[in-house]
Amino acid sequence: MRILSRLSGTLSLVLALFISISVSAQSSENKKHVIIGYVGGYRGLYDTAMVDAKKLTHINYAFVVIKNNRAYLEHEKTDTVNFRNLLKLKKINPNLKLLISIGGWGGSRNFSDAVLTDTSREAFAASAVAIVKKYHFDGVDIDWEYPNDIGAGNIYRPEDKHNFTLMFQKLRLDLDTLEKEAGGKKLLTTAAGGFTRFLKLTEMGEASKYLDYVSLMTYDFAQDSLHIVLHHTNLYASKSYKTLCSADMAVHDFMAAGVPADKLVVGVAFYGHTLAAADSQIMVLGAKTASIRVRGVGGGYTFIRDSLINKKGYKYYRDKDAYAPYLYNADLRQFITFDDEWSVKNKCKYVKKNGLAGVMFWEYSSDRKEYLLKEIDKDLTF
Repeated sequence: MRILSRLSGTLSLVLALFISISVSAQSSENKKHVIIGYVGGYRGLYDTAMVDAKKLTHINYAFVVIKNNRAYLEHEKTDTVNFRNLLKLKKINPNLKLLISIGGWGGSRNFSDAVLTDTSREAFAASAVAIVKKYHFDGVDIDWEYPNDIGAGNIYRPEDKHNFTLMFQKLRLDLDTLEKEAGGKKLLTTAAGGFTRFLKLTEMGEASKYLDYVSLMTYDFAQDSLHIVLHHTNLYASKSYKTLCSADMAVHDFMAAGVPADKLVVGVAFYGHTLAAADSQIMVLGAKTASIRVRGVGGGYTFIRDSLINKKGYKYYRDKDAYAPYLYNADLRQFITFDDEWSVKNKCKYVKKNGLAGVMFWEYSSDRKEYLLKEIDKDLTF
C-alpha cells in the first residue's frame, strides 16, 4: 500500500507539473488580448533591459523614416543595435512580435509622395519589407500622421485618401510573399488618429481588410487650438465641458466606418500634458487656458506618480464621467492630464466588454517602473 501510495503521489505531482507547464505555455501563446508597446529608438540607443517582454505581445519600434520614397533607417548605427537587443527579448518571450513602425508625428512628411503611384508604392512596400526580412522582424506598422493633412508639415494631397488604402494592399501582398519565403505570420498594423476627422481623411473600412490591428491614438486630445482645459486621453465624454474626442467615440466611429471590433486597439498614454489655466485659481474643466505645453511636459507617469500626485501643491482629482484623472496646482494654475492605474483599469474593462483586440501605449520609457503596464497585464492576461 505504501509503495502504491508513493507511486500515486509521484504520478499526481508529475501530472500537476505537466498541467501547470501546459497551461502556462498555452496562456503565453494565446493571450486573450494584445498588449502593444511602442519603444522610441529615434533618440538613439534604447535601454531594452527595462522592457518586460513577458507583459507584451507586440513591440513597435519607432521610427523608420521615409527617404527618396523608400523606408529608411535614419539612425542605422543605433537602430541595428536596438534591433539586435530587441530580438534577444524573444528568448524571454518566444511569442513576442516585433514590428518596425514607419512615420510618426515628425516623420510623416514624405508618405504622400511615397505612395502616390503604382511604381512608388511598389518601391516603398519593397523597401519596408526588405527591412523586416533583413532584421528578422515580424511585420510593419504604419503611423502616418495624417493622410491628406498637413500634420507636422507634411506634403499632402486629396489622393492620399485612396492611396492610403492602396499602400496597405501592396504591403500586405509583399508581406504574404515574405511569409511563404521565410515562414511565420507577418503582421501589418497601423496607428490611427483617435478622432472622427481621421475617418474623413481615409477609407478605414476598406483599408482595415489588409490590417491585423488598428491602434487608435486615443490621446493628445488636448490641443492648443482649442484653448480650453480638457482631458488628453479620456475614455468617455466629460459632462463638465463639450467633449470633442474620447476613446469611446473613436471606437464607435471606427466600427461604424467598417473596422471590425476585434481589430481595434485602444490607446493608453504613458505620459501627461500640462496646461496653464487662465481665468482663475479654481480649476474648472472647460475653462480657458493661458497656454498649452508641449507633449510630455507633464512628465512620464512614473514621474507623475512618484513626484507630483498630492505633492508640491498638485492635488489629485477624478472626472468619474470621463474616467480621466488629473492634477491641479492652484498656486501655479497648472493642470496635468494623464492616464493612471484607475483609468487604465477602466480602459481594459472597456476593451473586454466591447470585444476589442486589446490596448496599445506610447511610450515604454515614460513609465520605467511599469506602474501602468503592470495594471494592463493584470487586467488583460488570463
